[in-house]
Amino acid sequence: MALKKESQELNKMEENQYDKDQDFMTGEQSTQNEKTSSQKRGQKTESTSYFTCCQCGKTFNQKQNLDVHMRIHNGEKPFTCQQCGKSFTQKQNLKVHMRVHTGEKPYTCTQCGQSFTHKGNLNAHMRGHTGESPYTCRLCEKSFSRKESLKTHMRIHTGEKPFICGQCGKSFRCKENLNCHMKIHSRENSFICHQCGKSFPDRNHLRNHCTSIMYLKCTCVVY
Repeated sequence: MALKKESQELNKMEENQYDKDQDFMTGEQSTQNEKTSSQKRGQKTESTSYFTCCQCGKTFNQKQNLDVHMRIHNGEKPFTCQQCGKSFTQKQNLKVHMRVHTGEKPYTCTQCGQSFTHKGNLNAHMRGHTGESPYTCRLCEKSFSRKESLKTHMRIHTGEKPFICGQCGKSFRCKENLNCHMKIHSRENSFICHQCGKSFPDRNHLRNHCTSIMYLKCTCVVY
C-alpha cells in the first residue's frame, strides 16, 4: 500500500512538473511571439511610406490618393456628365451629381419628410429642427447652421464681393444677388404689381414699391 501511495505521489509530481514545463515553454514561446510581433510592427511603421504633395505639403499614405488630390492643383477632371457636360475630379462626385438629373433624393428628414440629394444638406436641414448653429463668426459672434452661410456672412466684414456682373461690373457678396441683378439687364421682371402693372426683377423691389404707394391703395400681393 505504501509503495502504491508513493507511486501515485511520484506520478502526481511528474504531472505537476510537466505542467510547469509546459507553462514555461508556452510562456517562452508567447514572449518570443510577442517580441517577433513587436519587431514586425516596428518594421511596418518604419517602412510606411508617405506621399507628399509638392504644392501644398499635404501627405497621403497611398499614392493613388495623392494622384486624386493633385487634380485639385492641375485642374484635371476626368469624370464627365454625359447629360450636361459638367466634369468632376472624382467618380463619386459625378455619381452624386447625377441625382440632379435623375431626381434621386436618398436622404430623407425623419421629422418632416423632406428629401435631399446630399447627406450634408440633410445634416444642415436637421439643424433647422434642432436649432443648432455650430458655425460662429469670430468677429460678431453671429451663428449659422451652415458653413457656407458663415462664409458668405464673413464677406460683410471683409468687404469681399467675388460675384461680378459681366455687363456693368457691379459686384456682389453672394451669387443669388448677382442672379437677381442680372434680371435688370435681361429685362426679366417677373414680379408684377397688379395695381399699376409695373414689373420688378425681384420680390424685394416689388415689396418696396407697394410700401411706397400704400396711400394709393395698391393691392399688390407679395408672397
